[in-house]
Amino acid sequence: MSTARVWAPAAEKVELVMGEERCPMDAVGGGWWESAAGILEHGTDYGFGLDGGEALPDPRSPWQPDGVHGRSRWVDHGRFAWSDASWRAPELAAGVIYELHIGTFTAGGTFDAAIERLDHLVGLGVSHLELMPSNEFPGDRGWGYDGVDLFAPHHAYGGPDGLKRLVNAAHERGLAVLLDVVYNHFGPDGNYLPRFAPYLTERYHTPWGAAVNLDDAGSDEVRRFFLDNALMWLRDYHLDGLRIDAVHAFVDLSATHLLEQMAREVDALELEVERPLVLIAESDLNDPRIVRPRQEHGYGIDAAWSDDFHHTLHVTLTGETSGYYADFAAGLPELARSLEDVYAFAGRYSPFRGRRHGREVEDLPRTRFLGYLQNHDQIGNRAVGERSSALMSADALRVAAALVLAGPFVPMLFQGEEWGASTPFRYFTDHQDPALAKAVSEGRTHEFESFGWSADQVPDPQDVDTFQRSRLDWAERGREPHASLLEWHRALIKLRRETPALWAGPAAEVTFDETARWLVVARTGSRLAVSLSDEERLAPLDGALPWTIALASAVGIAVEGESVRMPPMSAAVLLPA
Repeated sequence: MSTARVWAPAAEKVELVMGEERCPMDAVGGGWWESAAGILEHGTDYGFGLDGGEALPDPRSPWQPDGVHGRSRWVDHGRFAWSDASWRAPELAAGVIYELHIGTFTAGGTFDAAIERLDHLVGLGVSHLELMPSNEFPGDRGWGYDGVDLFAPHHAYGGPDGLKRLVNAAHERGLAVLLDVVYNHFGPDGNYLPRFAPYLTERYHTPWGAAVNLDDAGSDEVRRFFLDNALMWLRDYHLDGLRIDAVHAFVDLSATHLLEQMAREVDALELEVERPLVLIAESDLNDPRIVRPRQEHGYGIDAAWSDDFHHTLHVTLTGETSGYYADFAAGLPELARSLEDVYAFAGRYSPFRGRRHGREVEDLPRTRFLGYLQNHDQIGNRAVGERSSALMSADALRVAAALVLAGPFVPMLFQGEEWGASTPFRYFTDHQDPALAKAVSEGRTHEFESFGWSADQVPDPQDVDTFQRSRLDWAERGREPHASLLEWHRALIKLRRETPALWAGPAAEVTFDETARWLVVARTGSRLAVSLSDEERLAPLDGALPWTIALASAVGIAVEGESVRMPPMSAAVLLPA
C-alpha cells in the first residue's frame, strides 16, 4: 500500500480519483500534495483531479493499461518474484550490444514473445540487449520516442510484469538488458504534464516546441522527475543500464548538468544494489566531455554512440553522399580517421553544418564509444527503411561486420543484422487523433527532402502495413545468403569474446591506400585487414610480429611475408603466430 502523492504547485485543490470517489489531498509543501484518506494498493486504478477537473493520469504512473488517456494503475514492485540475485552484467569492453524493437522483434510483439528468441541471442554471442523505448506511448505500435508516461512500461508490450519477466529471463541466460529512455521531449498525444507543473519552459525552443525545463523556475522537481525515472528502471526493473536519447537536445545551463547529476546518482545506486550499471548517451555534438570522467571535469557517462564511424563506413561501402553523408564523401580516408580518432569531425569545418564541429577525444579509451553499421535511426530514417542488406553485397556486409566486431569500439548490432534481414525497418505510428495522424503522415514526406526522396516513396507511418512489414522474418535465417552471414557474425563474436586483443580499449592505428582501396587496423596484439577493391590486393602488415589468419571472410586470403594477400571485397582478422 502507498500514500498517493503528486506535484502540482499551481493547483488550489487536488483530488485523488478512484472510480467515482474523489478524495481531497493535502498540500504538504513544495507544490506537493498527499492523500490522507485514499491509499493505493496493487492493481488500484486512479487519477488526479486538479481544481475540480477531470481525472488525469498520474505524471509518475507505473502502469497505463488502457493507454495514454486512461486511468493509471498502481504497481507494488515488491510482488514480483525475481530469480537473479547473483546476476552481474558483463563489462562493455568485451561485450556486444544488440538493439531491438519489442513490437517488431517477434510476430507476437511483446516482452514475453521476445523471451522466446533469447536463446538465439545467446547462440549469437551478444552480451547486452538494448530495448528501444518501451514506456507508454500513443496507440499500440510506434518507435516509442513520443512517449509521455515515462514510468509505465507500454501496455501493448505486456506492462510492468511483462518487462520484468523479460529482464529476469535474460539474466538467467547471461544477457544484460539496457533500456532506451527519452528525456529531451515528450510526445504530442497524451502529455498531461504541463497541466500539473512547469515541466516545459518557453525560455528555450526545440524542434518539438517548448524545451523540457532543466534550468528554469521549478526545474528542481523536473530534474528530480527524470532522475527518479532513471533510478526506477535500474532498481525496480533490474535493468543493467540506460541509453539516453539525443542528449544534444537537452538545454541545461545549470552549473551541474543533468547528465553529470544522473551519473552521480546511478553510481550511488550501483553501490547500493551491488551490481554494475551503465549509462550510454546518444549525442551528435562530438563532445568527449559527455564521457570524460568527472574527476577530469566531464559528465561521467560510461559510453556514447559514435555516428561518425557509422557515416564513414556507410559512405565507404555504398557511395551515398546525400544529406549529412556529404561531409563524409571522401570515403576511405574518413573511415580511417574515424577508426583512429573516433570523431571524423573533431574541430574540422563541416560543410553540412556550415561551421567547425566537434573536439578531439585525446586519450579516452575506446570503451567509451559504440561502433555500428546500423541502428534504428540510420535504417528507419530512410524513405523506405532499407537495411544495409538492401544496399550492399553479401561480401560488403561481411567486411562491415569485421570492422564493427573486430574494430576498436564497443560493437552494436541492430535486430536481424546478423543474418542480413531482408525486412525493412520503417518509421511507424498509431496516433488516434485524426489531425495529429495527418500531420505526422504529411511531415514524414517532407522530413528528408535533402536526401532527394520524393513524397510518393515514403510509406505512411500511420498505415498498419508500414509496421507489419518491419517485423523480422525469422525463417530466413536458414536460407542463403542469410545463413552464411549469420555464421560469419557468430564466428566474429566468438573470436572477439575469446581474444582480449580484440576488446574495446586502446586506440587503433590505421594505414590505408585510397587508390588500391585497402585498409589495415593495427591494435595491440591484433590486425584487421580489409580490401574494398574489386581486384586482388596485397596489404602490408608491420614486421614486428609474424601474423597468422584467425578468421577470414573469403577463400584465398594468405599472409605473404610482411603483407597479406586479399581477394576483392574481403576481410581478415590476424593474430600473432
